[in-house]
Amino acid sequence: MTEPAASIIIPAYNEEATIADVVAAVIPAGFDVLVVDDGSTDGTANAAKNAGARVIRLPDNRGKGAAYAAGLKAVDTPFVILLDADLIGLKTEHLYVLLEPVVHGDADMTVGVFRGGRWLSDIGNRITPQLSGQRALKAGLLRKLPGLAESRYDVELKLTRFARQQGWRVRYVPLHGVGQRLKEEKRGLVAGLLHRLRMYLQILKYALGPKV
Repeated sequence: MTEPAASIIIPAYNEEATIADVVAAVIPAGFDVLVVDDGSTDGTANAAKNAGARVIRLPDNRGKGAAYAAGLKAVDTPFVILLDADLIGLKTEHLYVLLEPVVHGDADMTVGVFRGGRWLSDIGNRITPQLSGQRALKAGLLRKLPGLAESRYDVELKLTRFARQQGWRVRYVPLHGVGQRLKEEKRGLVAGLLHRLRMYLQILKYALGPKV
């Protein structure tokens, strides 16, 4: 396909171990690659910059929604691809799997679901695909999401719900060979479990809240 004007926005918080590989995987596509360093205390920003990405640094950790909002202010392309910073096995071809249905008008938003990457991340992603951080959509649609900058762990769930309310056509697409580092691997067992618990509690709070 002819490459459209698209930007890749990657929010990152203390992802020094994986961010360079993620950036290196997407650079060959020729899209604008923007990493939003969400107040990291490690070398995430330098690793992303050295790998070839544009980098925006937030002064403190504000959450994924705030990182998306900051990224949107820095891009002017009609399409955006959203990616997590801790992906393993990502290849350039996966970008087109996400983007093509949106560009061709077959979907308003695509959501990537892991297939055959790492079995633990595969299981979680298949059980709750609506929480996937791998998406493509028009930048203008993402800008319409209410409360984007205030969203932390629940931004994907908010976006999924908003898409349903607005009648968007959402297509779930397989990302073969892609997986994700677990919180417990990145932070240690105890700290990772506590972080996961806080994340799930916030998601649950939002999921059980008013459907407005």
